[in-house]
Amino acid sequence: MQSAHTGLYVVMGVSGSGKTRIGASFAKAIGVPFLEGDDYHPPENVRRMASGIPLTDEDRAGWLQTLAARIRDAKDAGTGLVLACSALKRAYREILRDAARPELLRFIYLRGTREVIGERLRARKGHFMNPSLLESQFEALEGPAVDEGAWVCDVEGPAGEIVARLVANASV
Repeated sequence: MQSAHTGLYVVMGVSGSGKTRIGASFAKAIGVPFLEGDDYHPPENVRRMASGIPLTDEDRAGWLQTLAARIRDAKDAGTGLVLACSALKRAYREILRDAARPELLRFIYLRGTREVIGERLRARKGHFMNPSLLESQFEALEGPAVDEGAWVCDVEGPAGEIVARLVANASV
């Protein structure tokens, strides 16, 4: 059955910014599938991150191509999709954009301070990402430029309010 909403969204930001929580809630609210990008990392990437070793562009290449294929599948099926993916660099976002006509894919940038996100990471349980990698994530982060048309959300507010704003934007 086809979803009434066919939007394609990537919820991006550093680890601990809330991509999974916000993305899953947003997807449910607009009635489209949600994919957790971390689930598509090859085992070697997971081992590296769990050991506190930052991923290189080469480490991410196959993973990003896999995620691009999921975006392409959703576009072709007309089902819509919300994908949680760090997408830290513009070059990574371009790989994902190439999977759909650029105007069909919207990035949602969850922006937060090192302090707020660091606290979240230290409190988080059951995730493979080593909190020591947060600094490398911020160093790699290239926030979306104006021409990318991303929706920017500060993560310090309540998740429900962020999701409500996203749903309102998606309905326009």
